[in-house]
Amino acid sequence: MIERIEPGQRSSKIVKYNGVAYLTGQVAEGDTIQDQVRACLAKIDALLVEAGSSREHILRVTIWLADMKDFAGLNEVWNAWVPAGHAPTRACGEAKLARPELKVEFIVEAAYL
Repeated sequence: MIERIEPGQRSSKIVKYNGVAYLTGQVAEGDTIQDQVRACLAKIDALLVEAGSSREHILRVTIWLADMKDFAGLNEVWNAWVPAGHAPTRACGEAKLARPELKVEFIVEAAYL
């Protein structure tokens, strides 16, 4: 059975199916890439809890950067956030994001209990 948490016209906040929680893309405000990454990861933590999951159960993350020059700043925050021994698969690319002030967007899939 597919469970949709807070479904809207365009997307749901979380979709759960067959042991996997699919989180809606996360963006955040902030002056620097580090600020935006920290804010996004805090939102992801909250969504994971709501989905019955945690950082340790993340399966895959897709990260879009508005500019690949921010790759080192992204990794600075990311590396401290990922629990040792629980790194998910990850892809990172450059894309034009929805608003010019956005520097990063995260798309997360995680197993839930």
